[in-house]
Parts: sequence; C-alpha cells; structure tokens
Amino acid sequence: MKDLICDEFQDTVSNCLVRHRSIIDVLTKIQETSARVNRAVAKSVTGCGCLEINAKKQQIPGQIKLQELSSYMDTHLKGKLCPSCREVLEQELGNHLFYLAALCNLLDLNIYDILLTENEKLSTFGIYNMS
Repeated sequence: MKDLICDEFQDTVSNCLVRHRSIIDVLTKIQETSARVNRAVAKSVTGCGCLEINAKKQQIPGQIKLQELSSYMDTHLKGKLCPSCREVLEQELGNHLFYLAALCNLLDLNIYDILLTENEKLSTFGIYNMS
C-alpha cells in the first residue's frame, strides 16, 4: 500500500509538471524549495517566536559508549510549531517533495525503492551508518 502512495505521487507529479521539465530547472527548483524550507523554520523563530534556537557546543562526556551518545546530544530547539507556522512549513516541505519526485522521474528513479534501500541500510548499520 505504501509503495502505491509513492508511485501515485510520482505519477501525479509527472502529470502536473509542465513548466519546469528540464533537469536544470528541476535542480534549481529543488535548491529553491530547500531554501524556502529553511526560511520557514527561521521565520518561526524570528517572526513568530513559536520556536527558539539555543545553540551551543554539545557537552559530551569523555568515556561514554557510542550507544549512549544520542542521549547527550541536544537539538538546540525549544518550543513547538504553532498551527500557522506548521501549515507554512508543511506547504514548503510539500513543494520540496514535489521537485524531489520530479527529479526522480527525470532520472527514472523510484522514491519508494530509495526509501526501502535507505531504511535497510539504517536498520543494518544502526548508529554506525555514515549519514
């Protein structure tokens, strides 16, 4: 069922993509939509204030196991997205996914297959993956 959602999304993107069919257009649109996602997050901090970023050096004890490392890592993020910022961010992420699917279509790649492969790598290597 999940593979059908990915395939249907890719088909819908293929049918809807009219103006930006060139690989160069799609690549630049991916970069643009990525910047818009970043901007939406920044605006939720600086414009709305529903999120706060309190970044500082991560404090990691010297003698811990790799498995314990994530419990010492901070996201530097405080708060929750308000409904308005959530809506904007979901829209921007949706646009980003649209052009990501368009790129996959142009290169004859299947999003679902890519997700399966990545999930398998993560499941196999766990915290030792190089992502």
